[in-house]
Amino acid sequence: MHFSIPETEVRSGENGSTYVAYNIHVNGVLHCRVRYSQLLGLHEQIKKEYGSHVVPAFPPKKIFTLTPAEVEQRREQLEKYMQAVRQDPLLGASELFNSFLRKAQQETQQIPTEEVHLEIYLSNGQKVNINILTSDQTEDVLEAVASKLDLPDELVGYFSLFLIREGVEGGCTFVRKLQEFELPYVSVTSLRNPEFHIVLRKSYWDSAYDNDVMDNRVGLNLLYAQTVSDIERGWILVNKDQHRQLKSLQEKGSKKEFIRLAQTLKYYGYIKFDPCITDFPEKGCHVIVSAGNNELNFHVKLPNDQIKEGSFKVTRMRCWRVTSSQVPVANGTPSPCGAGKCEVKLELAFEYLMSKDRLQWVTITSPQAIMMSICLQSMVDELMVKKSGGSIKKMLKKRHNGSIHRSDSQQAVKSPPLLDSPDPNREQVVKLSTKLTSVTLRGISTSNSTSDISGNDFHGNYAFEGIGDDDL
Repeated sequence: MHFSIPETEVRSGENGSTYVAYNIHVNGVLHCRVRYSQLLGLHEQIKKEYGSHVVPAFPPKKIFTLTPAEVEQRREQLEKYMQAVRQDPLLGASELFNSFLRKAQQETQQIPTEEVHLEIYLSNGQKVNINILTSDQTEDVLEAVASKLDLPDELVGYFSLFLIREGVEGGCTFVRKLQEFELPYVSVTSLRNPEFHIVLRKSYWDSAYDNDVMDNRVGLNLLYAQTVSDIERGWILVNKDQHRQLKSLQEKGSKKEFIRLAQTLKYYGYIKFDPCITDFPEKGCHVIVSAGNNELNFHVKLPNDQIKEGSFKVTRMRCWRVTSSQVPVANGTPSPCGAGKCEVKLELAFEYLMSKDRLQWVTITSPQAIMMSICLQSMVDELMVKKSGGSIKKMLKKRHNGSIHRSDSQQAVKSPPLLDSPDPNREQVVKLSTKLTSVTLRGISTSNSTSDISGNDFHGNYAFEGIGDDDL
């Protein structure tokens, strides 16, 4: 998750006085407004709970009213503080930190704690109505849905709640996976847009775990509904003969056989992202990115209108980072951020082992960059659990409880190193027992990650296929 404080507001207090509010954004979207005193209170609680040696530096109090320059300086310091706390493996996953963010979110949106109805969508468009409190966190809502569906407790961790935006003709955009520090009801209602929904979807990548889910009737139905939906959206590629076989199995009600056939099809289990821009193989190329099967798949439209397809395996990514920047826009004309509105520009960049001795940065510019990063991280988590002989159920439950840790508290961004190396003379980077360093994020104004990228075609271990213009 990318935490930032891109702006401040002067607001009126209860007694008519004014104060500076710091707007905390998560993934470029406003999460809550807080005062300096609230963050100071959180800092003191963290220090009391975990000790002074653990907490990052906090901007000091000032006796006199802050000048605009001092407010800006404090904003930057508070932003760094929030990022450092979130990235810390102990503090970022603590209930103290997450409960603070949930309470602040509820207060910002001015939604009182009360019992409400919330609609959770399944992949086939069916709605599940649950009764919850507006203050219920993501885990509570997920468990309420599972209870309503009679999904066993041991399978709850195989599923997650996702915020999506419905598009035209059945299309949808994955906005984000709902996190432990937010209140799903508040998150979706505060958007005030009927196009946004919360959807229940499986949260693992390896299709081998489908067997665990399919052993249960409810799990089977959920997986079947998702598979049918992904086929109808065109996320899973199906030829005429395969379509005929699937239709026959569907008419017979053979859900397990339907899923097993779908598992053999291209892009089964992938998440497809909205069209965006990449600098590979050339700067400014339009691309459709899909995540699945331990890879990012590219459908790239080259400047000469030729279409190429290639895949980047997560096991060949040395590291990745997500960067954000404020893009000034005023009536369509660039202008300083202070003079007009600013949009958040997000980029995912990863360093890829193209060949034995050649690493190269590849950049994707997309509003869904952080969602892509989360997909990469969860793929790596699964790979490491599988290689170490661990339990996928324990891992999914741990993820469900919001305890995927960010262990790099530096401003520089580091991601998992290579899981394997094709160079036999090179020291093995990761042993099975080694715990991976998770992705951390930073907001920067510019990125120079594209400076060493060149080439007119895909290189390394790629499979190329010609596809039609309609695919882009």
